[in-house]
Amino acid sequence: MSSHETNRARVVPLRPAAAPAPGGPVPAPGQAPREPLWRDVVGAVLRRERLAQDRTLKDVADAARISVPYLSELERGRKEASSEILAATAHALGFGLADLLALSHRELVRPARSTTARSATARFGRTVGAARQGDVRLAA
Repeated sequence: MSSHETNRARVVPLRPAAAPAPGGPVPAPGQAPREPLWRDVVGAVLRRERLAQDRTLKDVADAARISVPYLSELERGRKEASSEILAATAHALGFGLADLLALSHRELVRPARSTTARSATARFGRTVGAARQGDVRLAA
């Protein structure tokens, strides 16, 4: 007798599944939330700022001296940009690299703040950023 088993191919994705967007689906209980990738956060900030200024990809890409497809890939989180490219793009949008980093930082901190604060408190007995007696502080 012959066996007629179905040969089923297993699909292996070439890149990991995208992290859920801020405010998106909540991970299942017992599953740790995935941190967003830096390139996704920076790209979302760049796109949001460009759209807020009602500017086209071509306009910003020309001002930053990069190609339109490259800027599009940056905004979609498909490319890891160098600091020079990020600075040029930020300047094309009218702000500096430090501003881009600060805006991206806010995006990263927003979804992670409550989870990080709770877990840090459990591990260290204090909230994140809280100073202990004897901590060294540097003058700015």
